[in-house]
Amino acid sequence: MTIKFSGVIPILVTPFNEDESVDTHSIKTMIHLMKDIGVNGVTILGVLGEANRLTDNERELIITTAIQAADQLPVIVGTSTTGTRSVIHYNTTAKRLGASAVMVTPQAEPNPSDEKVFQHFHTILSESDLPVILQDHPASTGVHMPNELIFRMLDELTGFGGVKLEAVPTTPKLQSIKSRYQEKISVMTGLGALYAAFDLEGGSDGFNTGFAFPEVLIALVGAAKQKDWASVHKIYQRFLPLIVYEQHPGVAIRKELLKMRGAIRTAKVRAPGIQGTKSITTTLKMLLHRTLPKQNVTTPIKLDSGH
Repeated sequence: MTIKFSGVIPILVTPFNEDESVDTHSIKTMIHLMKDIGVNGVTILGVLGEANRLTDNERELIITTAIQAADQLPVIVGTSTTGTRSVIHYNTTAKRLGASAVMVTPQAEPNPSDEKVFQHFHTILSESDLPVILQDHPASTGVHMPNELIFRMLDELTGFGGVKLEAVPTTPKLQSIKSRYQEKISVMTGLGALYAAFDLEGGSDGFNTGFAFPEVLIALVGAAKQKDWASVHKIYQRFLPLIVYEQHPGVAIRKELLKMRGAIRTAKVRAPGIQGTKSITTTLKMLLHRTLPKQNVTTPIKLDSGH
């Protein structure tokens, strides 16, 4: 399945049953909701997909289940890990199981080195058949990639399918990449859409992030394409309290929202991750009541003409 790295491509959580086993039923339900919403693809096993808490057999089960449920919807698989050979192994598995692309971050080393990052991706790209999305997310990796390193990789290496930019402040770096490459390279932003309006004004090609209401992001991208910045900021300001609250550290709040949407059956986070609380659930219900009054959030939400 060919993927265009633009529009809205949600990063999905990994759903678990209460006993922490993988909930394949919820994987299917979640992807079916994403399809009904009209997203451009999905990403699994991302930074907040709890991939580091999975066995290899579980990874294969999740990938297989997701790709079968997605059908014609492209699926990106996160394959980041600390070793270059391990990434290549995961890329090969993703290819075998039918993924459309893989997403890879650099890895921190005791002695930071741009050259090591370059060689890491050089080897990965030389031995991977799928497009590689370069993810720049210093908050999780501890690696800060300067513009010059990203430019060198994009100029000298073949096989990148796009850049996932999450290095704050995002706008200056985003503008630098888009100014240099124009439409030659797609750059999507994430961080839960925390800086959504500013990213779009900076030239982002869309959102590759886990915000539990992709409909909102689709509306933002649509308004930005029309250069309707007033609508972009109106939508953004309406949903910003929900976006900010969901962006608390960890994945418990996002899972609770997806549970409220009927996308997953439990909000279980695999140990030693922090679980949600009754206080969080109460706050989320209040936020949904204020933001989406009288709407059934278990189906694709409707944004009225006044947003």
